[in-house]
Amino acid sequence: MEPEKRFFFPRWFNLLLPALGVVLVGGPLYLIVVVWLGFSPMAVSVGYAPEQPVPYSHALHAGELGIDCLYCHNTVEESGRAAIPPSATCMNCHERIKAKSEALAPIRESMETGEPVKWVRVHDLPDFVYFNHSAHVSRGVGCVECHGRVDRMEVVTQVKPLSMGWCLACHRDPDARLRPLDRITDLGWEPDGDRLEIGRKVREENNIQPSTDCSTCHR
Repeated sequence: MEPEKRFFFPRWFNLLLPALGVVLVGGPLYLIVVVWLGFSPMAVSVGYAPEQPVPYSHALHAGELGIDCLYCHNTVEESGRAAIPPSATCMNCHERIKAKSEALAPIRESMETGEPVKWVRVHDLPDFVYFNHSAHVSRGVGCVECHGRVDRMEVVTQVKPLSMGWCLACHRDPDARLRPLDRITDLGWEPDGDRLEIGRKVREENNIQPSTDCSTCHR
């Protein structure tokens, strides 16, 4: 009777044992860290408030002085992008108001050289995401829905996650986010009546049918 054959791992397999231990122990830990970071404010940029080259206060300009959003961001009704105002827009007022303020030095330099001020983008979607401002603004989505109460911010801060799930929630149930078109830039607007009913009317009057197809945002 032939003896039972036994399988022996090659000697080099012993070198894999430490790596196998790292995978078994470190793998679950790695997944936990990835999930935790993926859903943290760090990943979705909530709370992001970069320092700008000019200390522009929206609380002063949009809030206290009541300057409408469209005065500076004058392309949002017709363009996919919200334009950053040129230095000339700032100087429309500041040629006479605090014209020699040290804080406005980058604006004056921009006017002299023709080089734009290097503002830091706050709400910056990934390159693989397509978003059209005019498609939202012209159909009843107010600025405040995505940007929050900018008119109360000394430093513009991202307050919404702008994640795919967050956008889809609005596309699936838009009524609570819609308002009359003449109130788009009124950040403090309070509905005179039931908000959902008002939103429903805006949706029906403007034939709003938000798509949830992948190609809507990923083109």
